[in-house]
Amino acid sequence: MANKLDNIKMLCMDVDGVLTDGGIIIHHDGTESKRFHVHDGGWLRIWGRQGLKSAIITGRECKAVQIRMEALEVDYIYQGAIKKLPVFEQLLADSGLAPEEIAYIGDDVFDLPVIRRVGFAATVADGVDELRKYTDYITHRKGGRGAVGELIRYMLKEKELTEKAMERYMV
Repeated sequence: MANKLDNIKMLCMDVDGVLTDGGIIIHHDGTESKRFHVHDGGWLRIWGRQGLKSAIITGRECKAVQIRMEALEVDYIYQGAIKKLPVFEQLLADSGLAPEEIAYIGDDVFDLPVIRRVGFAATVADGVDELRKYTDYITHRKGGRGAVGELIRYMLKEKELTEKAMERYMV
């Protein structure tokens, strides 16, 4: 597992069911609300501080997602990606990275084309069974409940970056 993670330079994520619990709140005016776990956000910032990139590819479009991802300094934000593989190919072109340099975490069959293409694949604890045989890591936490933070901690540990990542907090 560690060998696969040695090459990883970016974490790419689905949103609904991964960074959120999968619930979608639609207000009377048609706007949406999402609930994000603060631990995921904190660990995404720590990931970025190690010089590692991040991206989202999500099928829905939501202003709340844009605002949250920009606040977390996510490098690449792709919304409205009904077919995720062509958008993943665009991410490769935009970032200059190869598939084996990207880790991806998803929760549903819509993520399968990307899961099968990346260097390191993960799903959340409550992800669909169809993803499990193609993933390298299954989180213990459910989507929207700190699963992304768990994955980041795992990857940093395997990449031997945990001590460096924690330096600023050990003052």
